[in-house]
Amino acid sequence: MIVLTNEEAQALDRRTIAAGTPPETLIERAAARVVEFLEARFHLHQERVAVVSGKGNNGADGREVERLLRERNVRIVDESPTLIVDAVLGIGLRGEARGEALERIRWINDQGAEVVAIDVPSGLGTGGEHVHATATVTFNVLKPVHVLPPWCDFCGEVVVTDIGLLPATSDLTQIDPPQFAPRARGAHKGDFGHVLVIAGSPGKNGAAAMCGIAALRAGAGLTTVSAPVSSIYPELMTCDVDQLPLEGKTIVAIGPGLGVRPELVRPLYAECPLPMVIDADAITALGGWTLPPPPAPRILTPHPGEFARIAAPVEDRVADARAFAQTNRVTLVLKGQRTVVAHPDGRVAINPTGTPAMAKAGSGDILTGMIAGLYAQEPGETAVEQAVWLHGRAGELGAVRWTERCLLATDLLDFVPHAIRSAH
Repeated sequence: MIVLTNEEAQALDRRTIAAGTPPETLIERAAARVVEFLEARFHLHQERVAVVSGKGNNGADGREVERLLRERNVRIVDESPTLIVDAVLGIGLRGEARGEALERIRWINDQGAEVVAIDVPSGLGTGGEHVHATATVTFNVLKPVHVLPPWCDFCGEVVVTDIGLLPATSDLTQIDPPQFAPRARGAHKGDFGHVLVIAGSPGKNGAAAMCGIAALRAGAGLTTVSAPVSSIYPELMTCDVDQLPLEGKTIVAIGPGLGVRPELVRPLYAECPLPMVIDADAITALGGWTLPPPPAPRILTPHPGEFARIAAPVEDRVADARAFAQTNRVTLVLKGQRTVVAHPDGRVAINPTGTPAMAKAGSGDILTGMIAGLYAQEPGETAVEQAVWLHGRAGELGAVRWTERCLLATDLLDFVPHAIRSAH
């Protein structure tokens, strides 16, 4: 799903109107989509509904919503609402909300009612006070406030509806749920790639095991790990870290629990002809070193602290990730709330899945293995985005079972199949 800035979205509206769609028609369509959502989500005839409209296009949408609700004999009130439609301010706002608009925003937030925002919660993203929405109904494309923290936390459920705007393109997207085709009936393990995991060290071999089994759980046919982990997971083959068997492998995952070993990591980064997923200690080993042009795809998966070791402290997650990926010709997975996946050509994808339950040791090791496992089956940048989405979705489903406090990284493995099913 593409993401447009507010200015780009406004330009799209103008192009659609110039192409022959009257603005009144867009307002009618937008209002109809909002009412359809309200009818599907609420028992409207049991609600006391307040439609709070401002000026401009957003206010016009709100007034049309109110007209449609009155036609349906929905109870419209000024006081003590149970449901509020927020149409005070749209994406055209410049600066913080003030005056009557600010008073309306405060009134909406004070009611304790369910709030459905039209397009964006009023005032959100301006640095000032804004509506806290239960849900947001937007049109054709997403905007940055829908997908990036901290603003996305105030949008509630975001529903994208079609009002007939012209097609648009963007180098910023939100990752869509992945779809996987059924495997051929005659398939065998050699069809799905062989992952080499270079990970683990005394006291940290669990990280290597988690990474290796995550690659298998993601669907890789075979996985070899350079740590003595076969007693933990008998499905994993092992090898000696000083005699790495690259021949016959599809992709290398390096770093979890490895220890900081620049003498091992840097030559592999510069010379290994296989794609590599680079995480944890392997990222730290690259710090203070100018990354050479990679001979094959390189996928780096730092959290913000690790990113600061190879670049600089994160100031703008999207811009910083994009610049690093383009400069170094790598795919960068900048982990955290709404993980950012930046590609060498400047495209950036935002991941909508995940939960604070995943703030637990080992979660990143699982992600590294999942990326390698999916890439081994279908090499390409899409595999990286799919793995990030599935990893976050597994965390969401696991948190329902184990709560945000009790989820373990290894629990994610059990919920990867459920995450795949939920994407279909």
